[in-house]
Amino acid sequence: MTSKTSGPIPPGNPTPQQPGSPAVKKVTVDDITESLKAGFSDFLARPVMSGFFGLFYAVFGILFVWCLFWLGKIWMVIPAAIGFPLVAPFAAAGLYEMSRRLQQGKNFGWSEVLTVMIKQRKREMGWMAFVTLFILWVWFYQFRTVLVIVLQDSSFSDLNGFLNTVFYTQEGWTFLAIGTCLGAFLSAVLFSVTVITMPMLLDRDIDFISAMLTSIRVVLESPAVMLAWAAIVAVTMLLSLVPAFLGLIFTLPILGHTTWHLYLRAVSPAEG
Repeated sequence: MTSKTSGPIPPGNPTPQQPGSPAVKKVTVDDITESLKAGFSDFLARPVMSGFFGLFYAVFGILFVWCLFWLGKIWMVIPAAIGFPLVAPFAAAGLYEMSRRLQQGKNFGWSEVLTVMIKQRKREMGWMAFVTLFILWVWFYQFRTVLVIVLQDSSFSDLNGFLNTVFYTQEGWTFLAIGTCLGAFLSAVLFSVTVITMPMLLDRDIDFISAMLTSIRVVLESPAVMLAWAAIVAVTMLLSLVPAFLGLIFTLPILGHTTWHLYLRAVSPAEG
């Protein structure tokens, strides 16, 4: 594991934290690279099982967008496509369990992995899911608010009309500028509170607030590297949506497995 520190702290030691809170480490580019390699290795170890989670996520995305068309909510297609990847950390819980068992050398089948969320129902992951969905709701709400304020005199009855309004009018450019800034802020908030929270909740007996605070400390400890990781995830997920969400069959599992290994590198092992 590659880790850098500065000041009087000996190299390799985690940054001191308050007693009782998980200690975090600096994350380097090498950590990202090695985590990606380990994530890809986990995917190859169980490609069918890993791909199942990606397929399930992709199918859900397709049905979600289809429902928006069916309900006539054309304006929601763009925020849905952009915001959809924000819930990926929660959707990848089964992938974290797979990586954990592969790392420990344990045998496992479909039942152990598919029931991981049920087994977590008495722990804190349900609350974290609520936080994730709440931020996603705020994302849709702010998009709708900006849409009404900026494009109040515009009308569109289909997706092409909506896209033409957004990309080929001055009001549309204003809408994109404001929406992009707000969306980037919400994405940064959600990334900071979830980047290693889900794996930690699966791995440790810890409350979701402490897990979120630890996730934020990881980001603050290595802001440039974690920003680079956020960019990798965002670009990869968005490109995966282009071929009718089907790219997620491969990218979601690899990123999910990678997140597990990044969590192990970013947070010191629990004592005992």
